[in-house]
Amino acid sequence: MASDQKHTTTICIHGHFYQPPREDPLTGDIPQEKGAEPFHDWNEKIFAECYLPNLEAGNFSRISFNIGPTLFTWMEQVYPQAVSMIIEADKLNVARHGVGNAIAQPYNHTILPLATREDKQTQIAWGIADFKQRFGRDPKGMWLPETAVDYQTLDLMAQQGIEFTILAPWQVAEHGMNPTLPYQVHLSEHRTMTVFFYEAELSMLVSFDGNATTNADAFIENHMRRVDQKFIVPQNRIITLASDGELYGHHQPMREKFLAYLLEFAAPQAGYQVMYPAQWLQNNKILSSMNIQDRTSWSCHHGVSRWNGTCECTPDAAWKQIFRAVFDEISSDLDDIFSEQAGRFFNNPVQAKNDYLMVMKEDQSWHEFLTQHLLPEIELSEEQKKRIQFLFQAQWERQRMYTSCAWFFEDFDRIEPQNNVAYLAQAIWLTLQAGGIDLSAKAERLLSEVKSNRVALTADQVFIKHWKRANAYGFKKKQQPPYIR
Repeated sequence: MASDQKHTTTICIHGHFYQPPREDPLTGDIPQEKGAEPFHDWNEKIFAECYLPNLEAGNFSRISFNIGPTLFTWMEQVYPQAVSMIIEADKLNVARHGVGNAIAQPYNHTILPLATREDKQTQIAWGIADFKQRFGRDPKGMWLPETAVDYQTLDLMAQQGIEFTILAPWQVAEHGMNPTLPYQVHLSEHRTMTVFFYEAELSMLVSFDGNATTNADAFIENHMRRVDQKFIVPQNRIITLASDGELYGHHQPMREKFLAYLLEFAAPQAGYQVMYPAQWLQNNKILSSMNIQDRTSWSCHHGVSRWNGTCECTPDAAWKQIFRAVFDEISSDLDDIFSEQAGRFFNNPVQAKNDYLMVMKEDQSWHEFLTQHLLPEIELSEEQKKRIQFLFQAQWERQRMYTSCAWFFEDFDRIEPQNNVAYLAQAIWLTLQAGGIDLSAKAERLLSEVKSNRVALTADQVFIKHWKRANAYGFKKKQQPPYIR
């Protein structure tokens, strides 16, 4: 056995549970989705095949996990009892061990190394606020979308109280890293971030080799012990496996049962402890530091090129670079309008934007929000209040339009990038209703350069379709702010 009486090996399984937003920005409803049959949409399909079976198997109490806030919001609307049970699993661990096993995630699954500093701050702040409102405690850890990282992101996380994250082993900047040990990354002004590096071989086996996960006892004997022997060190160690949580039951049917048996029986019987990062940190010290590689991720070995242009992961995807450039330019315009207009009324528009999440989550009323953030000498008419609400909702869509899934796949002719165009169009429409500049003609012109390689589809066609719907819907609803879950 790899461990001895003095030094033990701990197993940690982390599941990243996330789906891209599917809601129509005008109605808040998810349209029926092709390929999800017999279910209405992919959220419903994956809930039935993954989230519910893992909940029934008790896995949310055994693993380290994060659930994307936008997915959690959908689940809260449709399956509130399941959400309550997941939260209760974390609370039971807090009661047992003093720390929970759930960690946070930046709100809209944005590739943060490609975002502005202000967007990073907003995404981290919204992710933390969503977690606190849901779980009733501050998160100690945060899972980064696609584990995409740079030093500025880690520093902003540390400034907001995050203590650790999980990265891929190839995201370190030097040789000699032992993936069974967490490291400290030194940041500005003596801040640090603890990084758990997942073990690549075991994580890949769990994710992509169905034969490796048919039997949990065999997985321990044939794979876990070999890796454990390879990384023996004179201190306690933790072997972290990280993957999309959806593989347990959705991508690989019945693997929720493998996961439950592995953590409840096979691992403990083989002499391994089962923990999660926050629990492990309570009992162990970080002895070494390590530098990371900026602008790297777990699902693209070319840094973050997959979400910014063409790389070997998705060849013939030159449209992505144009697509991001258009979004960046329109976003800059939207931000300028927001800063100019909100600056007339608010003491700190950026802080107000970061706090607006609680209005969208219906945890704070619009009146309370205005009372908290308006300049003391400001008195608003009802018309001004309505226009300002449009302005903040535009920023909500402005964040949502950077959901990473739009750039993940090889062609524009998919629902994910088209959804992001709809969110961009909605942000422009809302900004116009707030009394801002009409950016629709500029967006239409720039988006015409974004083209599918497979079919005769351009991004401006998608934009025009949603723009017409937004105008018709706004007229029908007498230009009240559209419903957004």
